[in-house]
Amino acid sequence: EQETFPAIRREARAAGAMVFFADEAGLRSDYHTGTTWAPKGETPVATTTGRRFSFNMISAVSPRGDFRFMIHEGTVDSSVFITFLKRLLVGAKQPIFLVVDGHSIHKSAAVKKFVSEQNGNLKLFFLPPYSPHLNPDEQVWAHVKRKVSRKLVVDKADMKRLAIGALRSLQKLPAKVAAFFRQPECQYIGM
Repeated sequence: EQETFPAIRREARAAGAMVFFADEAGLRSDYHTGTTWAPKGETPVATTTGRRFSFNMISAVSPRGDFRFMIHEGTVDSSVFITFLKRLLVGAKQPIFLVVDGHSIHKSAAVKKFVSEQNGNLKLFFLPPYSPHLNPDEQVWAHVKRKVSRKLVVDKADMKRLAIGALRSLQKLPAKVAAFFRQPECQYIGM
């Protein structure tokens, strides 16, 4: 990353492109984060409905604090990722350079074809294998999961409402999104 990203940054500047980092994550109703507390001598109890449900999320962040997201029920495959890419391009006034992990959907023939059809307005770059810590977009999922897991979620619609609320609130906080790039592992980006 220390050697490769400066070249991507130079290429982005030369092309007048905006750089985003993207990632996908699932949100499950039985996700738990943090610690539970109880009075001394009593067992802590985490309230839950016992039902399991989930959905997937895709997002992209930029060093200047831009944030885009999409919720999807079901498996995230190439066609879902292309739908996200189309949404990312809506209203773009400059090319988009998107840094993603090496997941097979990002490298599929359908995605390659879609990217090539954008005539230089979209270019994908790949993080090294097994390096989620290098993607500032991972901080989005930590943020959303913390927000949702602190609430009693009664059903999928409730969980989705809470997740969308957390994602939309993050969209209104570009300084917080930009701060994801200042995490120690992501300082190599230095835009």
